[in-house]
Amino acid sequence: MKIKLESAFAYAYTGTKPFIESQSTAVFIHGAANDHSVWAMQSRYFAHHGWNVLALDLPGHGQSDGPSCASVEAFATWVATFLDTVGVKAAHVIGHSMGSLTALELAATRADLVGKLSLVGTAVPMAVGDALLDAAANDEERARKMIVGWSYAPASQLGNNQKAPGTWLPGNSMALMRRMSKGLLHSDLAACKAYENGLAAAKRIECPVQILIGESDMMTPPKASAAVIAALKNVRSETIRNAGHNMYSEAPDAVLKSLWQFANQ
Repeated sequence: MKIKLESAFAYAYTGTKPFIESQSTAVFIHGAANDHSVWAMQSRYFAHHGWNVLALDLPGHGQSDGPSCASVEAFATWVATFLDTVGVKAAHVIGHSMGSLTALELAATRADLVGKLSLVGTAVPMAVGDALLDAAANDEERARKMIVGWSYAPASQLGNNQKAPGTWLPGNSMALMRRMSKGLLHSDLAACKAYENGLAAAKRIECPVQILIGESDMMTPPKASAAVIAALKNVRSETIRNAGHNMYSEAPDAVLKSLWQFANQ
């Protein structure tokens, strides 16, 4: 689906299914220097089992026109504009990493748009080290390698692709980040680091919230979700075993099962 927001086009993957107003809607939001394709398995399942799906490409990412946004707040405003334009209310919003911060801010500022919230690989605040930011600004390939090294559990560094045996998960991640425009990775990481409103936002959220934690996540370590869990009123958390930050591809069935059960409760 491509729609026009002001003077720019915005894209969302729908799982090849038409939008049906009477159905529930799941909104998937990707992380830094990624696009909708990271949710390919989970979004397609929802779409083929009775849900509307909008797996977004954030502005300047994937098939959505730029420029990108410089802050998490701006990303959340953009998502709200997209959902208002399509006519979505009370969606199940699912965000990964930077997308989880965007989803959190959206739920706090536009409660009418979010019926349930799933935060995957989240940390509030989301610490981004100076070494990574410096690499993203001056040596993007080095920054990509740092991210990939920290985003996968040990087994996933070698193989462990459950859906496409023989396909190298870190290589897929590197290829996706390389497709993004120069400077986008640094901009996204800087936005994550600068977002200071997360815990205040969490305290305002009334809808049910699910947090999925990668057992071997080094980008947003399990302990980094403790503060946001404490701040939320109606929250449940689950650890995804044998997976790191990119758990949607490392443990796709486990992530789908958790999202699907939460969505349909």
